[in-house]
Amino acid sequence: MTKVAFIFPGQASQIVGMGRDFYENSPLARQYYDLAASRFNFSLKKLSFEGPLAELTQTHVTQPAIFVLSCIIFAELQARGHKPDMVAGHSLGEYSALVANGALTFEAGLELVKIRAEQMQLASVKNPGTMAAIVGLEYDKIDQIIGESGFSGVCQIANCNSPAQIVISGDVYKVQAAMADLKKAGAKMAVELSVGGAFHSTLMQPASEALEKALAAAEFKTPDCPIYSNVTGTATRDPQEIRERLFRQLTAPVRWSDTIQNMVADGCNSFVEVGPGKVLQGLVKRTVADVNITGIGTFAELEQAVWN
Repeated sequence: MTKVAFIFPGQASQIVGMGRDFYENSPLARQYYDLAASRFNFSLKKLSFEGPLAELTQTHVTQPAIFVLSCIIFAELQARGHKPDMVAGHSLGEYSALVANGALTFEAGLELVKIRAEQMQLASVKNPGTMAAIVGLEYDKIDQIIGESGFSGVCQIANCNSPAQIVISGDVYKVQAAMADLKKAGAKMAVELSVGGAFHSTLMQPASEALEKALAAAEFKTPDCPIYSNVTGTATRDPQEIRERLFRQLTAPVRWSDTIQNMVADGCNSFVEVGPGKVLQGLVKRTVADVNITGIGTFAELEQAVWN
């Protein structure tokens, strides 16, 4: 029996022009964008459709922009009779996934994403930092080298994206020093990322208090299917556990590789990336073999959506 997982992208999947084709072709999309317009003091629609990229890439804009489009695409898939057996989302994408499995309404998810994005942007100003992608070294080796660094400050593993790609996060000088050490230790690649802050590190701690209050106030329902959480890589359908894992996610590593492997172990043989870009499709390909992988990020792809 085929089991389908819907997976939802996070920050860094944004592109100028995203969502315009849905807005032009889908009354449902127009409803979602119009609802979102009332929640922000900037034009989410204009920045998504027209840019400029520098503004669209700002954390407080990027996160709701990707979330809204991902939820629109899911709603269109659902209207066509497509539904997942399990869901997961990469960082921000976890909120989209929780709308898709019914744990959150779109409105509740949008409010949480708004608070999360604003607070993460403020935390990035208060505690400037950076991130870097490391290719070719295993988790334990990277963790060991970071721990042995003679520099003070924050540097920790932020994303386990695939068996071959791990992202580190923290203070700029400490991350850059770690990059040099990791190259000496045999990393095939150590590339600093163009990001707005040190996400999934303790430098995001200032954002925790406001997010914790928002999560406590939000209504989480028992979902229709399990979500595989970033902080554990394992499945849950318990609303309180979902709430707690979302809070921990802000400063903890995203265990994406574990997530994908656990989904496959639980019977998933078809992955659908729901949202802009193709980042997650690439990570799935580098993590597991012999599964179907597709993506729906444009209206044309939605119209052609067929999978086994």
